[in-house]
Amino acid sequence: MVPILLVLLLALVLFGAGFALKALWWIAVVVLVLWLLGFVMRGNTAAGGRGRWYRW
Repeated sequence: MVPILLVLLLALVLFGAGFALKALWWIAVVVLVLWLLGFVMRGNTAAGGRGRWYRW
């Protein structure tokens, strides 16, 4: 009975890790798209140069 429970626990952990990694990939893709949009849509400054769309 113990080996079956260990295999089920291992399967549950691997499934959870796979789901978390897939969610992190989707979050990374969304952040990349937002960054690219901000890079493309940044405005001009008063001095005529390109402004930053973030405050870092």
